[in-house]
Parts: sequence; structure tokens; C-alpha cells
Amino acid sequence: MEDYEDIINLPHHVSTHYPHMSMEGRAGQFAPFAALTGLEAAIRRTAQHPDEQVYFDDEMLQNLYNEPLDEE
Repeated sequence: MEDYEDIINLPHHVSTHYPHMSMEGRAGQFAPFAALTGLEAAIRRTAQHPDEQVYFDDEMLQNLYNEPLDEE
């Protein structure tokens, strides 16, 4: 049996209890979610200073990966 073959031709469910949500309403549900907060600003800064090199110290790396670094 192919993937989803058992459900691919089922009719689309329409709720009898809730009105159909508008596209604006659906988009508004996800507006507060911003997984990449600050990405646009970081891209702009990088574009303004493309030759600037960023170096991370041990504490910054530990915070970045949220793991303790191996001490040698």
C-alpha cells in the first residue's frame, strides 16, 4: 500500500461547530511565533561590514551550544 493511500481520497472535514477561519485569522495565529528573531538585523549588520570577523571565546561557545566544554 502506498503512503496515505487509505486517506488520500477522503472528503475534507468541515466543522459544524466552528465557523471557517479567514486567511488573515490563520496568519494571525502564527504571527507571535518568531523562531528567527533578530535575523534580519544580523543580516543587515553583516552586509554593512562583510570583512568583519567574529571570534567566540569559550564562554560564548558554551552558551551557544549550552553544553560544558571539555577541559584538556
